[in-house]
Amino acid sequence: MNDAVQQGWPRRTGGRALKRRFLWREPARIAVDTLWTHKLRSFLTLLGVIIAVTTLIGVMSIVDGMNRYVAERVANLGANVFYVSRFPIITNAKDYLEATRRNKTISLDDYEYLRERVTLADEVGAVVFGRRDARAGRQNLEDVGVRGVTPNMVFVASDQRVATGRYIAEGDQAHRSMVAFVGSDVAEEIFAGVDPLGKTIYVDGLPFQIIGVGEKVGSTFGQSQDNYVSVPLSTYMKCWESLSPRAGDLNVGVKCASPGTMLKAMDQAKVLMRVRRGLKPDETDTFGLIGSDALNNLWNQIFGGLAATAVAITSVFLVVGGIVIMNIMLASVTERTHEIGIRKSLGATRRDILMQFIVEASVLSTAGGVIGVVLALAITALVAAVTPVPMHTKIQAVIVPVVMSTAVGLFFGIYPAQKAAKMDPVVALRAE
Repeated sequence: MNDAVQQGWPRRTGGRALKRRFLWREPARIAVDTLWTHKLRSFLTLLGVIIAVTTLIGVMSIVDGMNRYVAERVANLGANVFYVSRFPIITNAKDYLEATRRNKTISLDDYEYLRERVTLADEVGAVVFGRRDARAGRQNLEDVGVRGVTPNMVFVASDQRVATGRYIAEGDQAHRSMVAFVGSDVAEEIFAGVDPLGKTIYVDGLPFQIIGVGEKVGSTFGQSQDNYVSVPLSTYMKCWESLSPRAGDLNVGVKCASPGTMLKAMDQAKVLMRVRRGLKPDETDTFGLIGSDALNNLWNQIFGGLAATAVAITSVFLVVGGIVIMNIMLASVTERTHEIGIRKSLGATRRDILMQFIVEASVLSTAGGVIGVVLALAITALVAAVTPVPMHTKIQAVIVPVVMSTAVGLFFGIYPAQKAAKMDPVVALRAE
């Protein structure tokens, strides 16, 4: 007897599994047949979900693309590099005015002080930025970025790599040589079709011999990063320090061997600068420490809230699409009342009818989600190909909208399904 019972368990278990498969498969087949029979109505029903999913994926692609773009092009100060500057990252006018009053410029003496004492760094360099006009022959360039740099900035700055020629050397720095290392845009626009090495470029009317050309970096938010002329820091001070009060405002670049070492070096530089400026323990820093993480955090503060709001607003479209699905399903229940009565008279249970309409609503919304995904991927690929807008679609940006659209269909399909399941078969059979 026990053996017979034990032998019967697999058959009953297999029967229940078969029944569960049939419970889902048959309503799904009916749902697909219904959608295919009423193509136009199905498309119009799905339109809200399609637009919602397409927009949601588009927004998520733009957000992720912008985050990657900022991390790679804006906040990329170089591997394990941070800068000591006059100002920290400031996000409001009040703090900026206060810092302008309180913070002193980073001087050449500050740079020498840090270079000698930041023992955890591999390189400690300095750079100062300005804007000047440049020309060579009859070719003129206005508002060119002019930098005064120490020779080791080639190892610190990510945009100072050598393409041809050489970088500024220690001898150039020591002798205040009138030499220049130029960006690729300067070389191409002023010396089009000509090798610029050894040629003379005039910056603010002062002659500089070109000794090297930098690797092409590209543009950031439409602003070229290759429109610069770098000269020795000592030469920059000699030529322009007396003309501009900001000519002596340096940025000290510190390069370390690893991220862990960089964090320790930042603490070391902070302590050294506080000691040098005689700050008390309760006093605020009168300088800034800027690394890639700080720039990324600033970007997240500015753009993160906007992106979250955009995603939330776009998600509301899915709810609208769900309401449309519910209305269409209610209409479908009304026009199929006679069919429901026939199915119930033939033995269909409330659960069977309930499952039929819930699955139909889910199939409807899932189909809209899949169409929206295909449309969104095509649009994002097109936008990335023909515009400078950075787009990147992660797999999560595809899965989440489809799951959400299916969930919306399930939720808004419950009420019509319950209405159909509760119908009296006799009353339903009388319907025309």
